[in-house]
Amino acid sequence: MTTTGHDSLNIRRTLDVDGEKIDYYSIPEAEKAGLGDVSRLPFSLKVLLENLLRHEDGRTVTSEDVSAIAGWLKDRKADREIAYRPARVLMQDFTGVPAVVDLAAMRDAMVALGGDPEKINPLAQCDLVIDHSVMVDKFGTAASFGQNVELEMERNGERYAFLRWGQKAFNNFRVVPPGTGICHQVNLEYLAQTVWTTKDQNGNEVAYPDTLVGTDSHTTMVNGLAVLGWGVGGIEAEAVMLGQPISMLIPEVVGFKLTGKLKEGTTATDLVLTVTQMLRAQGVVGKFVEFYGPGIAELGLADRATISNMAPEYGATCGFFPIDAETINYLNFTARDPKRVKLVEAYAKAQGMWRDNNTPDPEFTATLELDISTVEPSLAGPKRPQDRVLLTDATNAFQGALPELAGTSADLDKQVAVAGTDYKIGHGNVIIAAITSCTNTSNPNVMLAAGLVARNALAKGLTVKPWVKTSLAPGSKVVTDYLEKAGLQDDLDALGFNLVGYGCTTCIGNSGPVEPAIADAIAEGELVACSVLSGNRNFEGRVSPQAKANYLASPPLVVAYAIAGSLNIDITKDSLGLDKEGNPVYLKDIWPSNAEVHKTVREAVSREMFETQYADVFSGDKTWQSIPTAEGQTYTWDSSSTYVQHPPYFEGMQKQPGAFEDIKGARVLALLGDSVTTDHISPAGAIKADGPAGEYLKSHQVAQKDFNSYGSRRGNDQVMTRGTFANIRLRNEVAPGTEGGVTKHMPDGTQMWIYDAAVKYREEGTPLVVFAGKEYGTGSSRDWAAKGTLLLGIKAVIAESFERIHRSNLVGMGILPLQFPEGVTRKTLNLDGSEVIDLVGIEAGITPGMNVTCKITRIDGSSQEIDLLCRIDTLDESEYYRHDGILQYVLRNLSAS
Repeated sequence: MTTTGHDSLNIRRTLDVDGEKIDYYSIPEAEKAGLGDVSRLPFSLKVLLENLLRHEDGRTVTSEDVSAIAGWLKDRKADREIAYRPARVLMQDFTGVPAVVDLAAMRDAMVALGGDPEKINPLAQCDLVIDHSVMVDKFGTAASFGQNVELEMERNGERYAFLRWGQKAFNNFRVVPPGTGICHQVNLEYLAQTVWTTKDQNGNEVAYPDTLVGTDSHTTMVNGLAVLGWGVGGIEAEAVMLGQPISMLIPEVVGFKLTGKLKEGTTATDLVLTVTQMLRAQGVVGKFVEFYGPGIAELGLADRATISNMAPEYGATCGFFPIDAETINYLNFTARDPKRVKLVEAYAKAQGMWRDNNTPDPEFTATLELDISTVEPSLAGPKRPQDRVLLTDATNAFQGALPELAGTSADLDKQVAVAGTDYKIGHGNVIIAAITSCTNTSNPNVMLAAGLVARNALAKGLTVKPWVKTSLAPGSKVVTDYLEKAGLQDDLDALGFNLVGYGCTTCIGNSGPVEPAIADAIAEGELVACSVLSGNRNFEGRVSPQAKANYLASPPLVVAYAIAGSLNIDITKDSLGLDKEGNPVYLKDIWPSNAEVHKTVREAVSREMFETQYADVFSGDKTWQSIPTAEGQTYTWDSSSTYVQHPPYFEGMQKQPGAFEDIKGARVLALLGDSVTTDHISPAGAIKADGPAGEYLKSHQVAQKDFNSYGSRRGNDQVMTRGTFANIRLRNEVAPGTEGGVTKHMPDGTQMWIYDAAVKYREEGTPLVVFAGKEYGTGSSRDWAAKGTLLLGIKAVIAESFERIHRSNLVGMGILPLQFPEGVTRKTLNLDGSEVIDLVGIEAGITPGMNVTCKITRIDGSSQEIDLLCRIDTLDESEYYRHDGILQYVLRNLSAS
């Protein structure tokens, strides 16, 4: 994307970096030109300020917008909407495939509207990393990796062929092939530059902060490298790719002061779980978080990235660290171009974006503080990342949660024999122990610590319990390089933590099947089995259908729990097993010292590893290169494909949008509780054989063993619409006592699948609404949670509060998000799903923050009216809603240009 080149303030200046001239838009010069002193502005807001200065044109960005950022310091907040243009877009394949499907469909729609399909082309750099499709089918052997890769290629050939077409058909679109790593780790280690450069219209090089949006909520990981980025839905990312700015309110910024350093026996994972719990309690949804204080200097870049990664879990838009000497060290160590590294330092110092010990602390909206030395070893679970428990309390906490997890009083002593084995399992047994997820696999400290725990355990004669499914899924091939150089991969292999693939596995729900005999024993005993994973997500129904309790932990603790085999064992006190002489072995006997971990990191990790592994990152292996690829500007759709289908969003689309309309006579499709996640709305994992999606696949002659996951089939709206609200743990109060995607069709009250009811309502011409509690749409930035909602015929979602990305996605698909007033809930209204809903006041037009009248007519004929807050937050969002979605808005504008 080229810069606009506007410079009404005359602040464009030139840097001389090793004899090369590079232009930039100077914040200090803007201060002199009348902007005023912004030196104490949070570093993250300086990035937004530079973005506005560079794009200020009197139209999309005005001088008033620039002044609003500078004026933020007065009240430490601002109620102004700005147009923000990120430099680039990052995608993973689960969210990237449907985005490319949409772009391909937009080209078709452009042709239908009489326009030029070439106008549908990324203007911003877009990188898609295929990392979400590998599943842990095979594990525990040296052959696991090769077998899983082979299965991945078999299952996903159609999707990969489609992406290879996209790589050829679209400009500014690069694909990192499967088997390379997790998108956030590849971004951190290679793609991100901290300072980005492009050519202006005159061919001059212009430098500016590296910024991005990503179609995965953990895009925030790169905030640790001082790159401002966050997750958006695929639909919003597509708009950015097509040159549209992001409309956003200037955010509040919460400062998180760090002091001290980690004490012996604690890890960055323990730190981030503590930070997550604190920030969730603070309440930072929709806000920036920026870290400051002397404790920053005690954290390596990988530790910072671990903290930034979890921003979605603590609810913030981002978790930003400023540029300092450690940023430069990391860029050098990961083999970035030396010229670029020098530019980063020179640019940051010229712009007032450099932090060192003499830098005054910025001003923040609010602050909180943590002495890192007070952090204790921790887990988070059994259902949410913010539910931290001290390792010393883990057993008691699990046993305390057991009755709720089991749905009844549970007998801790119950044991069920596993057929064909000599062991039994009960409540609390760990059936999955996975070293997985970008959060931790990017951090050599915790990865090598896991290897050292494995080595020490083997030396004592300890083994993993036979009912535990173990896996190691590194975030990049560099991890394998340094584990092998340290000699620790052999130790992990010996405990069953063999390489299963490079990608996001267990954390995204791709844990694969557990052994059938174990699954049968869990079902027979109605057991609450557990998973322990080094991930960032442990929502209900996400990791595995067999694991009802799921705990996030550091990689070395994952190894320890695989050895212990149960949450009922207090690994801080109880023996993990017996050594070769029959003596008890405790966690402290196998846990490495911090000094030993740091020494191993220094000896095992080298710059050359990054240089080698990223030398030819976009080429892929022979298997990838041999995939047949279609040609042409538009895609030739295969109607028999069960992976990629032409989506229906643009069917019957006219050149002009219609009028706003009230929503009348709507029925309640779902009545949901608090913390309904995007996993509940649009699951990513296994497809049930007896549900609507499974029936669809069977009708297309797909064997159950080849169902793959919902995530892998996001290019097919037929599968995904049937999978909407199909999470096995979803509880719909319209059909009380049920679990899964069940509702009642009204007014007859017949119980059926949500999808089947939606089809019936559509045939009857009945619009639909959903009611929910607090934090609706938490979790991954999953565009299908909004797309599926639309395709079911849902016109509005009414909740107590919304997660930031999902609210935006709903608007982006033309769905109305409405919020209850304080003190009003579905409970206070005594809703049961039998009501008829009218939403009135829309036809006069939507303005941000307006009230919409909701008339509730009950089955006895009585009615009640309440005012709901319209959560269309900006004028641009109002336009998106008027056009029935952001893609239609962009398409109409491009076809008219």
